[in-house]
Amino acid sequence: MTIGQSPAPSDVRNVYDGFGRIYGSAWGRNIHYGYWENDADDSSVEVATARLTDLMISGLAAQAGQRVLDIGCGVGHPARRLVRASDVNVVGITVSHIQVAEATELTAEAGLADRATFQFADAMDLPFPDGSFDAAWAFESMWHMPDRGQVLSEAARILRPGGRLAVADVIQRDPISAEGRVVLDHICENYAVKSLGTVEEYRTTLAANGFVDVEIRDITDNVIRTLGLMADAFETVRDKLADLVGKEQADSLIDFVRRFGAIPESGYLFLTAVRA
Repeated sequence: MTIGQSPAPSDVRNVYDGFGRIYGSAWGRNIHYGYWENDADDSSVEVATARLTDLMISGLAAQAGQRVLDIGCGVGHPARRLVRASDVNVVGITVSHIQVAEATELTAEAGLADRATFQFADAMDLPFPDGSFDAAWAFESMWHMPDRGQVLSEAARILRPGGRLAVADVIQRDPISAEGRVVLDHICENYAVKSLGTVEEYRTTLAANGFVDVEIRDITDNVIRTLGLMADAFETVRDKLADLVGKEQADSLIDFVRRFGAIPESGYLFLTAVRA
């Protein structure tokens, strides 16, 4: 894949079925950013990642018995936490058959198979009827989407009027420096990312797709620590990464994760909205 070319489902699948699985073994169950209250917060990665999931759960505000779509569910850890916290029914979608199988197995082991199911599906073309969900979330999956507007259009279609949406996403913050451009282009070229969205893009696209009561928070300061810790985690499995992708690519991965965490262009947002 080259810069500017939209990532195909196979590109995203290869990222998560490849080095992503090695990374997960070093990082922990929640393969997403963590949330720290402030610089003095010394919470572990496990606590911080669970805290970010809880922020999403709180923002979604799903009610017991409601049906929730998890757009880009991974292996389902946030979905299972949502089920336990809110007593809802979750349908998770992913473009990885491996993730579907693992999420299904882990959910059965947790005794939640009657409350959470997982299937292979493309967020750009959801296989669900109009108005068939009460709520939906996209937890660090939107930056992999070839067209975020199309995904939000599909989310609006499958949500009933009044249904809530929550999104946590890696974004870019302007202005873009020369170093920032090098790092952002590398992320797009190598990790199944077409482009990073912005706060203003989200505001415009949400409004265009019929979402109201939009609340967007830039929580970069609370989550940016994640990237340095991710690089540390990758260091612990450097040999496995090298076996998978080659030593040069493994070294580049670790280097660019650290650089991504050091540039001011690297941002993160949390948003909620309501389907009008």
